Amino acid sequence: MSLEKAAFGVRENAYAPYSRFKVGAAIRSADGTIYAGCNVENIAYPEGTCAEAGAIAAMVAAGETRLTEVFVVADSMVPVSPCGGCRQKLAEFGTGDAKVTLANLDGVRETTTLAALLPGAFGRDHMAEDHGDRD
Repeated sequence: MSLEKAAFGVRENAYAPYSRFKVGAAIRSADGTIYAGCNVENIAYPEGTCAEAGAIAAMVAAGETRLTEVFVVADSMVPVSPCGGCRQKLAEFGTGDAKVTLANLDGVRETTTLAALLPGAFGRDHMAEDHGDRD
């Protein structure tokens, strides 16, 4: 199955009774396996889960921690982009050159990278090995 088919398919399972904005995401792990996720809303905003976060959770639950490609689809006028939180989540598991395809239901596609979606991403290099003072 392709990333596109996985994202389109899982989008149909999204639980979006409040916004009616269904999103599907699929990611390819370093070993080539595809993991998919859809948004899951909750009446107590903002306690829902984004599609990208669901796909990442499925990947991690399967024992994988690296992604190489992402595909996100929603019914929007222009291809939908991950929210800021999901951009950071994707950056946690992928490198800046990881391909990201954004799509809508009308066949419009935009291809970018994680680095372009989140320039200056906060990452491991920002964390000191020694969390003590730097005198």
